[in-house]
Amino acid sequence: MHPSQILYEDNHLLIVDKPADWVVQGATADQRSLLESARTYLKHKYHKPGNVYLGVVSRLDAPVTGIVPFARTSKSASRLSDQFRERTTRKFYWAIVERLPNPISGQLEHDLVRPEHANRTRVADSAHPQTAQRAILNYRLLRSHAGQGLLEIELITGRKHQIRCQLSAIDCPILGDSLYGARETFPQGIALHCHRVVLQHPTTQALVDVSAPPPIYWPSWARSVP
Repeated sequence: MHPSQILYEDNHLLIVDKPADWVVQGATADQRSLLESARTYLKHKYHKPGNVYLGVVSRLDAPVTGIVPFARTSKSASRLSDQFRERTTRKFYWAIVERLPNPISGQLEHDLVRPEHANRTRVADSAHPQTAQRAILNYRLLRSHAGQGLLEIELITGRKHQIRCQLSAIDCPILGDSLYGARETFPQGIALHCHRVVLQHPTTQALVDVSAPPPIYWPSWARSVP
């Protein structure tokens, strides 16, 4: 892990900027693990013998870039996990979509299901009422270019593939996300980036507000938002 990926670091909390196609946790032999890379970074920086503890408290899909927090102690992991579960944290994403939404801002609510062994989430139908989970997000159009749109999205709930599925459901698939209906390619991963996370520090209770710009291969019109 390069030091430029470190967005925040102290004895209790490590927040990093995840590249596309890295797996946060549970990587196979042919995948790059953000968790193991972060552990190696701490081990070398502080000359730690043995294993380095890092608790995973929030995840991003492999093709998604942006902010991922880790807990450096078990007590911090418990407190941060509570925050994410109780939805007291705030997570903001930027997404480039193939078509502009109508209306250009609003709230999306869907019941989502993810069948066992399936690799994608979908909007529930009457055949899956018991397993459906309510998914809510807010979005607004920040900028448009040649028919594409840059959206800012705030997650209200945190379901697997939620943003990708919900935007596809309104016929606004994320650029490069062929799994959810996108037709256009993207240089790396998909055009979805977690650009801001606001949480309470697990020990001091101070507000930690971290931002990360999208990768340099994003188009210039979508990277220069004030």
